[in-house]
Amino acid sequence: MQEYAELLGELDTREWVLIRYVGQPMGEFIPLPLEGLSIGRAPENGLCLPEPEVSRRHARLSIAADLEAVELRDLGSTNGVFINGKRVYANPGPLKLKAEDVVRVGGHAFKLKHMDALERRYHQDMVARTTLDPLTGVGNRATVLHQLESHFDLARRHRRPLSVILADLDWFKQVNDTHGHRTGDRALESFGALLHLRLRGSDPVGRLGGDEFLIVLPETSVMMALQAAEGLRRALAEHPLELEGGQGLRLTCSLGVAELKDGDSDGGALLARADAALYGAKAGGRDRAYPAP
Repeated sequence: MQEYAELLGELDTREWVLIRYVGQPMGEFIPLPLEGLSIGRAPENGLCLPEPEVSRRHARLSIAADLEAVELRDLGSTNGVFINGKRVYANPGPLKLKAEDVVRVGGHAFKLKHMDALERRYHQDMVARTTLDPLTGVGNRATVLHQLESHFDLARRHRRPLSVILADLDWFKQVNDTHGHRTGDRALESFGALLHLRLRGSDPVGRLGGDEFLIVLPETSVMMALQAAEGLRRALAEHPLELEGGQGLRLTCSLGVAELKDGDSDGGALLARADAALYGAKAGGRDRAYPAP
């Protein structure tokens, strides 16, 4: 009876969300916070859309005071916002939107939904299955590589800084061989949680495979990226993984850092230089961050 009552409570609780219908990741579920959601290509926006057609500060969505509608303001964007296929220009007052309205910004389209918690749980589960690594909770390989290419194209077109960090755990095979694969999984889970904790919400991160992770840092110079990498390295080393019996297993990682250069033809070229830096960090003794030459 208690579980049934909890389900009824969830059905009575509704919230406003956006569901991505066009663009990547398809089906993404984006809750609208009470304080509002800013949209634009700059990383500080609540919804960052890294493509040339999107202005740095493009639009803002806010929940109306009565909670029964959503208000849209175009922030003077270059290409405007489209609602149900019709362009909306900047205006002195907000435009009220209703459930099922489709909001298009650049090459991305979102359907506005007013859904209960059970619907939300369903959509989140479906998106997680296609975009997230099930063990660590960070993006999967396909998702983070797509995000790398999107940010690469935007940074090159607008001549903005972009850096990446390629990281993997040191002696990970020995962790599996000595302590078992469950401990190895816990080590990966712990590193994924650390990445979520220390990175900006606008910084795409994903697991490429095994113990290798890719972090994309928009609007970030190589020096800033090195600082972020060093912070990750230090935080991991300073917090041992607790094993059964109360023992602690000290984990470390090696990281390679690379910044976008004029000669990079695509995200893969940037990734290759980060990989070379990672190899240098391992050859230099591990538990360190190296920049690409």
